[in-house]
Amino acid sequence: MEQAIQSLIAAIKATDEYFGYHRCKDKIKRQPELKSRIDEFRQRNYEIQNAGPEEDVFEKMEQLETEYGGFLEDPLVEEFLDAELAFCRMMQDMYARITDAMDFG
Repeated sequence: MEQAIQSLIAAIKATDEYFGYHRCKDKIKRQPELKSRIDEFRQRNYEIQNAGPEEDVFEKMEQLETEYGGFLEDPLVEEFLDAELAFCRMMQDMYARITDAMDFG
């Protein structure tokens, strides 16, 4: 089992999504103020997405996007967030496929 896990990790690290995410992450790290602002946006986004059913998620997301509008149009910010999303979606798909194959759900 351990060997299979190590092979899976190596396969993930060899994907375009992983390379793209880490390339963008390295660019962002070189600009601490920009990284801090991205982290703040991501934290607020996470909180909205996980607030619960009583919250109006769509309205709050619109408010967040309005507040960060110009910031989100920065090409480096956009590139990073797109790369992060692509990597996360790849991982989610992988988890879903493993769970489905195990008849775990």
